[in-house]
Formats: sequence, C-alpha cells, structure tokens
Amino acid sequence: MEQISIVILPEAAGNRLDRYLAEYLPEFTRSAVQHLCDDGMVLVNKKTARKKEILRAGDEVVVTLPPPVSLSVEAQNIPLNIVYEDEHLIVVNKPKGMVVHPAPGNNDRTLVNALLYHCGDSLSGINGIVRPGIVHRIDKDTSGLLVVAKNDTTHKGLAEQIQAHTMARCYEAVVYGRVRESGTTNAPIARHPNDRKKMCVLVGGREAITHHEVIEELKGFTHLALRLETGRTHQIRVHMAMLGHPVAGDAVYGPKKVITATSGQCLHARTLGFIHPATGEYMEYTSCLPDYFTEFLKKNK
Repeated sequence: MEQISIVILPEAAGNRLDRYLAEYLPEFTRSAVQHLCDDGMVLVNKKTARKKEILRAGDEVVVTLPPPVSLSVEAQNIPLNIVYEDEHLIVVNKPKGMVVHPAPGNNDRTLVNALLYHCGDSLSGINGIVRPGIVHRIDKDTSGLLVVAKNDTTHKGLAEQIQAHTMARCYEAVVYGRVRESGTTNAPIARHPNDRKKMCVLVGGREAITHHEVIEELKGFTHLALRLETGRTHQIRVHMAMLGHPVAGDAVYGPKKVITATSGQCLHARTLGFIHPATGEYMEYTSCLPDYFTEFLKKNK
C-alpha cells in the first residue's frame, strides 16, 4: 500500500486532522478520511491519530492509502462532437464542463462513458477500464480537441509523439492584464507541496515549456494563442499565473474574486496535429472558439 508523509507547515497549524487531509488529498472526501483515521491508517508523530486531532507546526503525518478500487464504467448515450473518426482513432471536441474519465466524485457523464457507448469495445485497453483509449487529457472546464485511440498500437504511436513533443497542441486563452509581447516560459511543474489539488512551478519538477503569442489586447485582459511543447497537468494555467497573468475565470490559480461569466477558465484546446500511427499521414484539426469564449471577447473589446 502507498504511504504519504506530510510535515505540517506553520500556516497549516490549528487545522483539524480530517479537515486538513480532505483538502490535501482531493481524491478522498472528508468522510473517507475519517474512515482512514478510524481504521488506524493515519499516524501523527508515529502514533495512531484521532480524526479530531489539532495539528501543530512540525507534526509528521503519515497516511497509508488503501489500494485503488477499479470503477465499473457504464456506457452512456451522451452526444459527442466528432471531428474525425476511422477504425484506429477518433478526434472529439470536448465541451466545457465534461470530465474526461471517471474518478471519485465524477463517476458518470464523462467523455469515457460517452465513448464506450459510441465505440463499444473498440477502444485501446492500455489505460485500463477507467480510461480506455485516453491518450491525453484536458481539464473539466477547458474545452477543445482530444484524440482517442481505438487499439493499443494506435495508443502507443500517439503516446510516443506526446513523449517526443511532436504532437501539435495549440490553445487559445483570455488572461488577466496586458501581456506586452510574445514569449516562452520554461519552468518545471510539480504537485504543490501543501495543496494536492494544485500544481506549481517547483525546482526538481518535470520539464514544462509553454509558448505564448499575443492575439489581441482587451479591456483588462489579453487574448493569447499558446502552444504546448510539453503537457503537464494544468501547465498553461500554472505558467500564466506565474507570469502574473492567470487565465480569466480560473478559480484555482486566479484571483480570489473569480469571474463567473466564463463558468471556469477561459481556455480552449483549438488545434491538434499528429501523425496517424497507421497511415503515417500528418493530420491537423482546428475547432471554432465556443460561445462562452467569443461572448467574453465581445464584452471586453
């Protein structure tokens, strides 16, 4: 079983153990954390901890995580915006608000549920029952293009292109403030040491490179085109926040008073290009900006 060790920093002192761990381990509800405490799976300073224990700076918390339980994923008749499809792969335009694959708290109505209904058994099995065919992901509140593999050979071919940084993934975003010139951000990204729901720029993290280009200056915002050279979790959102220009509507990396008009971050995966693993042909697809994005642009001209 996996163990996670946490040293409590001064700013986290005074928190109840169960409340703190529910925030630190986003895959677990507070109730699930309390069960871990009741089952003796949580130690504070090498002693079995009570869920109501108040944490102090310097406390060492060790959590023994139970083995993951495979989810039973149901095929669901959910409409898909299919951009391209053949016997090897399918390119879909994911709407804002749709989760890519099932996870605790989002067990259904995901892209995978829709793909299972549409494709049946013809999806790559490399990522198992929970993520069949999924080669790469975009966040729930990011819209745009994804390619999904229908067999393992295609999956491996697409994954190799992602690892080699040869798959073209271009986004558009609206960010806070005036971005004066185009540029490149090369800053490593890792899980935030104190908040497991977030990523952050951290020495020793995984290489992350984002290129940005100014499309248009708006009132209080800038419309950008962004190209990913790598594909780390929340990469664009973390890099733009580091530059002082968080993505508009981003409740995690943006200002506390978040814009609600965009129903999440104003970020769209617009262009996707790759070499078809079966034919060797280069294929590239571009999706139109969705309504939430164009309406926000119009309001802030």
